[in-house]
Amino acid sequence: MSAASATLLKSSPIIDKFEWVKGQSLRQGSATFVQRHSTSPSALTVRASSYADELVKTAKTIASPGRGILAMDESNATCGKRLDSIGLENTEANRQAYRTLLVSAPGLGNYISGAILFEETLYQSTTEGKKMVDVLVEQNIVPGIKVDKGLVPLPGSNNESWCQGLDGLSSRTAAYYQQGARFAKWRTVVSIPNGPSALAVKEAAWGLARYAAISQDSGLVPIVEPEILLDGDHGIDRTFEVAQKVWAEVFFYLAENNVLFEGILLKPSMVTPGAECKDKATPQQVADYTLKLLHRRIPPAVPGIMFLSGGQSEVEATLNLNAMNQSPNPWHVSFSYARALQNTCLKTWGGRPENVKAAQDTLLVRAKANSLAQLGKYTGEGESEEAKKGMFVKGYVY
Repeated sequence: MSAASATLLKSSPIIDKFEWVKGQSLRQGSATFVQRHSTSPSALTVRASSYADELVKTAKTIASPGRGILAMDESNATCGKRLDSIGLENTEANRQAYRTLLVSAPGLGNYISGAILFEETLYQSTTEGKKMVDVLVEQNIVPGIKVDKGLVPLPGSNNESWCQGLDGLSSRTAAYYQQGARFAKWRTVVSIPNGPSALAVKEAAWGLARYAAISQDSGLVPIVEPEILLDGDHGIDRTFEVAQKVWAEVFFYLAENNVLFEGILLKPSMVTPGAECKDKATPQQVADYTLKLLHRRIPPAVPGIMFLSGGQSEVEATLNLNAMNQSPNPWHVSFSYARALQNTCLKTWGGRPENVKAAQDTLLVRAKANSLAQLGKYTGEGESEEAKKGMFVKGYVY
């Protein structure tokens, strides 16, 4: 194990959770005070997390100026679809080769602060035999891990979904921490054409809150991601209305579960019209609606807002992010892109070893463009036609 990994893996001393009632002394350590309903009006519950300081530090590291997240946590099945698009078989060797290309791009850490991995990748080595986690750490990139178990139909809803994976999550997150992960991701979705029903919104919010609390308890900064799908022909005002409802519910349950807001990151959808809406929005309109939503719903204690691209073209996602960073924000407003960073890179590689450097250069172009957008300095000049192509897929499964 590299020295960098050894430093990253060093954990804080464990402090047991305890309750404090007026008159008792407090031990030292980071603590969150929450009013508890009790027959005694002075009773308080104190959640002392041994990882509190580390969670805050990790979140701030990921939310650092000019940097964002590379989402490379596609399931093996989804990764197989990407490989199939360039004529490659879905084998572990091919997945390893592609992921090696991504994590080892020279200088990637100048623009990328965190990388979300699939479980296979967290435990995987590169084609040169070096741990993927070690390669990331040496690039000053924080390793993260996808922890949800995917979407399944939600009984009693309007053909909507819920995200599974809470069973056994505590033991899994503890193991991921030991393997070098320092943040986690849980993706659930809300569909506007299907309602969304109150049941689906509440289920999404509650699942995210439980996952966030469990992750923090294991030392992982949770990325909170209720993706409002692009599917539909609705206008931008309808998206804004639904997003307000969803985020109000999410933060209500995060508070109910005593989640430390300074130790989380958000991965929201931008507020855009539905993909099939005839009225397209300009980057300035997307920025205005999205920032208005954030100001109404997101506490300034949250360190970072890392937007998902959700099927936007590479250039569109970057332009919209840039528009949101034209004036100061209470949070670090950045990106957590998968397809919007990888699409042109994957096609440039084409599965050919001789194309690795060209593909890595393409990845760095996209990463640098989004770094500039985080700083509000992206111009859009010199972008390829490929980068301007939309990537929306109806009913997309990650």
